[in-house]
Amino acid sequence: MDGKKRSDIKPGLEVNIVLKQDQRTGKKTRGIVKDLLTNSPSHPHGIKVRLADGQVGRVCEILSSDK
Repeated sequence: MDGKKRSDIKPGLEVNIVLKQDQRTGKKTRGIVKDLLTNSPSHPHGIKVRLADGQVGRVCEILSSDK
């Protein structure tokens, strides 16, 4: 899944995000979702989340959907 729908993302999921400073290169950062920061039901560039380690970025890929 690509992370553009808010309903697909829940705290505890493992995701790849693109940090603000990495948007030009598309470098991905892996982590566990702590908070969802986008309030709208979808976003064309991915839902913005805060990871458990405090980093903030837009979800580009959902790695686990078992929780």
